[in-house]
Amino acid sequence: MKATPFSVRHIWLYLLLGAIALVMLLPLIWLISTAFKAPTEDIFQFPPRFLPSQPTFDNFIQVWQTNPFGQYLFNSTLVAGLTVALNLLFCSLAAYPLARLDFRGREAIFTLVVSTILIPFQIVMIPLYILVVQLGLRNSYLGLIFPAIASAFGIFLMRQAFQGVPKELEEAARMDGCSELGIWWHVMLPSVRPALVTLAIFVFIGSWSDFLWPLIILDRPEYYTLPLGVAKLAGAFSLDWRLIAAGSVISIAPILLFFIVMQRYIVPTEAGSGVKG
Repeated sequence: MKATPFSVRHIWLYLLLGAIALVMLLPLIWLISTAFKAPTEDIFQFPPRFLPSQPTFDNFIQVWQTNPFGQYLFNSTLVAGLTVALNLLFCSLAAYPLARLDFRGREAIFTLVVSTILIPFQIVMIPLYILVVQLGLRNSYLGLIFPAIASAFGIFLMRQAFQGVPKELEEAARMDGCSELGIWWHVMLPSVRPALVTLAIFVFIGSWSDFLWPLIILDRPEYYTLPLGVAKLAGAFSLDWRLIAAGSVISIAPILLFFIVMQRYIVPTEAGSGVKG
């Protein structure tokens, strides 16, 4: 096989993409650098120094010892994990009939569901808060999870994924006596694993970094998530940016780890490899 020539155009393209990536990573690099800087270093010097002259873990130790970041981390992990699990369950259950079952009003229901994406959260925030309070879910894990157990984006994503599964697989399972729920579990879900992983990543990032809803529904620190804990650092340390940066790094590290672990599963499936047309 003849190798593709590496032209000057490719070099300029890679240089341009590398420059764009570097510009986008600069805030993250500065944040991590600030978290490791000693109190004697000037974090606002110009030109900025991205490599600390005396790297130290004291900022992380001080933040962890003076604030219940272990509890914040547990709360965020529990809320994000349950939110991801419930989204995968309910979004896939709602998307399957909208994609593969033929019933009256299917397209109208799907259009109505997708149209809710246009509604900003700020519009439904107050009615949702009143509903959660009336249900007695204020200052609780369930109250944090309740508004995000399913999403229109997740239903849309899973419906599009289900529509890409060959109908022959579904028909073969039905001929073998498999029920609709069995087809959904044994045929559809394994065939759309990349879509499930993609939805899990989006939901996890959104739930982990959510600040507004926990701020509204919580006033007891034992239920605080990491975004609220990091915001609390601004008052606890009177805008000591080194400590705030250390708390921010603790907050974003699980997101990066989750993405790195899960991205390897975003690969094309072989659902149609055994189907001949």
